[in-house]
Amino acid sequence: MTRTLALVLSALFPLAAVAADGSAPDDEFVRPAGDSELSEYLWINRPIVVFADTPADPRFQQQIDMLVEGEEAMRDRDVVVLTDTDPSARSPIRSQLRPRGFQMVFVDKDGVVKLRKPSPWSVREIGRSIDKTPLRQREIRERREGG
Repeated sequence: MTRTLALVLSALFPLAAVAADGSAPDDEFVRPAGDSELSEYLWINRPIVVFADTPADPRFQQQIDMLVEGEEAMRDRDVVVLTDTDPSARSPIRSQLRPRGFQMVFVDKDGVVKLRKPSPWSVREIGRSIDKTPLRQREIRERREGG
């Protein structure tokens, strides 16, 4: 019950921040997709978009819980989590990715969809998928050479 309450509050808090200053905070790890587009994250972040037909979907809640618990590992990979639980709103990201029901979609920094899953995935599995991409391998190589 407390996890559900925390999820609901974490979903509403970014909305309050948007209403207060007109823009979403850049450091917010989990944020609603709203009217944003995937092109906003091009070459900056790796969006993981979590879709559901309702925020009460247990798969949605489980996926968000797992991502929040592994936030540090995901931030290290420049991941930002976008949520969309309102099919009737027809957000630009929903229109572009066309999910059906629950779906977790990983989009790399170059804007290419690398992974679509109809069930929740652990941070470990997501991290492995990210680490296999050529962009991430180059980042790791550059980090080793530079540091």
